[in-house]
Amino acid sequence: MNIAGRVPALLRQGPFRRYWVGQSVSLVGDQISLLALPLAAVIILHADAAEMGWLATAQLLPALLFSLAAGSWVDRRASRRRIMIVSDLARAGLIASLPVAYAFDLLSLTQLYLTAFAVGSLTVLFDVCNATLFVALVPGTRYVEANSLINGSRSLAYVAGPSAGGFLVQMLAAPLALVADAFTYLLSARCLTSIDPVEPPPSAPAKGHFTAGLRWIMRSPVMRATFAASSTIQFFNFMFHTLFVLYVTSELGLGAGLLGIVLAVGAAGGLVGAATAGRVARRLGIGRSAVLGYTLFSAPLLLVPLAGGPTPVVLGLLFLAELGSCVGAIADVSVSSLQAALIPDALRARVTGAYRTLTHGVRPLGALTAGALGTAIGLRPTLWIGTAGALLCLLWVLPSPVPHIRELPTPETEVVAGSAATDEARGKRGAGTDSEAESEAGEGLGAEVGPGREARPETKAGPGT
Repeated sequence: MNIAGRVPALLRQGPFRRYWVGQSVSLVGDQISLLALPLAAVIILHADAAEMGWLATAQLLPALLFSLAAGSWVDRRASRRRIMIVSDLARAGLIASLPVAYAFDLLSLTQLYLTAFAVGSLTVLFDVCNATLFVALVPGTRYVEANSLINGSRSLAYVAGPSAGGFLVQMLAAPLALVADAFTYLLSARCLTSIDPVEPPPSAPAKGHFTAGLRWIMRSPVMRATFAASSTIQFFNFMFHTLFVLYVTSELGLGAGLLGIVLAVGAAGGLVGAATAGRVARRLGIGRSAVLGYTLFSAPLLLVPLAGGPTPVVLGLLFLAELGSCVGAIADVSVSSLQAALIPDALRARVTGAYRTLTHGVRPLGALTAGALGTAIGLRPTLWIGTAGALLCLLWVLPSPVPHIRELPTPETEVVAGSAATDEARGKRGAGTDSEAESEAGEGLGAEVGPGREARPETKAGPGT
């Protein structure tokens, strides 16, 4: 049997394989923290609904405050990989401070808030760099395959992370379980030090540099639609997730171990979504597979506020909700690949930063809304609003060009303000202003994937990626 032939082609390439391993390990650690951090607040520090809202807000607020500035700054840096390594090491130290404080009986909600905010800020910096590193490692013809592998890792993390987190919390304590997350950041940093891809050149300072990514998104009907859909999902989904642990443990009576199993079993759907995303995209087209993923991600979660009665019934409904929702990884793969193909290299970090500002920026608003509504009207009614509201995302993508896109599109030009390609392009097309170059890039993308026209095949990443 030729085992090597069964290994995906990208994983036979050393640099991408090490990058993927680092991402995969870090994702497992993130899932441990996703369970251990709120459980530390609830079990150790006895946080209520409002305090859980503030904790989630502290972690999510940096995306709103810093993404745009981080993208502008990163696009001027020559080595985004080094910034990612420093971010990993700093996050490891911050997360490790929590179990240390707990061991000395010094842990407080204030420390949780400050640590969550600092880790969230470093995550913004890491993610805007990661968008550029991804395209430096992956050829354009492999975007769907690469995003499928990464989303497969995310789904495996959803299986292994909560199970490991629930076990560690049961055996040790919620803060001590965070040691595992700190260790995964160190492994991620080690994997990044072992690769050295050729990154796109940095952009030179130019007028309009700071807002160029935001203006580009607004000019592209595809990016506008996916931004609006992702923002809608992010807002309502974070209303849901802010109260989910509190709801399951206090109103449904499940312990940490059962909660971990629910999340782990349900996440098997993510493996299905990631494994089939490529085939679904080929059969339906990249745009329709994104629409399908948006629907599958949102609709099954309606079963969570519906859950009640005997424990086996509750577990069955929660399993189905998590399993069905995680199949929505199809949307993550499709939308991430679509965006990777569309965004010009010279604008990549700025567009990613602007996109995160617009989509991730609504997360703290969702968390705060959850805390306020959970206190005012109760946990279950708030979860009904959070789950039903996420389906409104379809109102943005269905009338847009997105459902009409069959293949990954390609920009007509990557000439943007401050890019290294500006002078060369001007020599081919004649002199023009920087703003005119940006406008042509944005308008070319918008026209290319308009309704009733298939985008040109590309010859060369969650909802709300």
